[in-house]
Amino acid sequence: MSNEYFEKLSKRLVKFAEDRDWDQFHAPKNLVMALSVEAAELTEHFQWLTEEQSNNLSKEKLDEVALEMADIYIYLTRLATKLDVDLPQYVEDKIILNEKKYPVEKVKGSSKKYNEYE
Repeated sequence: MSNEYFEKLSKRLVKFAEDRDWDQFHAPKNLVMALSVEAAELTEHFQWLTEEQSNNLSKEKLDEVALEMADIYIYLTRLATKLDVDLPQYVEDKIILNEKKYPVEKVKGSSKKYNEYE
């Protein structure tokens, strides 16, 4: 995700909300709740699937899942905009932190949390 793309998307979503007079409803707490609801809707698509089924979604199911993912992305982008968070930069920072917390030579092939390995 480039900063340029994120800025363009953010501005488009701001305009979308302003045109509909919805900005009044987009307080950070409301956006977080909406984000949580959308994440639950995404989870619902996978709830009773086997691991194999979850790896082999039909085109129709994949489209539904992708739209839920888009909802999550939209709300997360709106939240970052409202809080003036440079999300692309924080994503980069977090990846660097994770690389340090989970060095390949110590964690490769393990699902343990960073504080569980020696």
